[in-house]
Amino acid sequence: MRCEPIADRLPGVIDGSAELDRGERRHVERCLRCQAELAQYRKLLKVMHALRAEVSPPPIGLVGDVLAALESAGERGAVRAALTGRRVAYLGGIAAAATAAGAGAAVVLVTRGRRHRLLAG
Repeated sequence: MRCEPIADRLPGVIDGSAELDRGERRHVERCLRCQAELAQYRKLLKVMHALRAEVSPPPIGLVGDVLAALESAGERGAVRAALTGRRVAYLGGIAAAATAAGAGAAVVLVTRGRRHRLLAG
């Protein structure tokens, strides 16, 4: 029997999701390579269980750093919003000025042709 097909099933044997048949078990009992791989998977599973129970505290100052970053981002957002609002006001002012200039040009055109009516109206 070859090691490769058995080696693919060894992680499942360790976590209980797979089983080896009688021939495969005999192979593992006689094969040092498969036994070593099985031992590695057992060790890995043990370390993973230990890590699951371990809790590490957050680094000192992390909460303060996060709050400072959020405050800075909020300030940048407020500045952007103010600049965007000003742009809208500037564009509105320019549009009003252009409209007034256009109306003034129309008045000038009208006044050249019809002076008496413009003065009266």
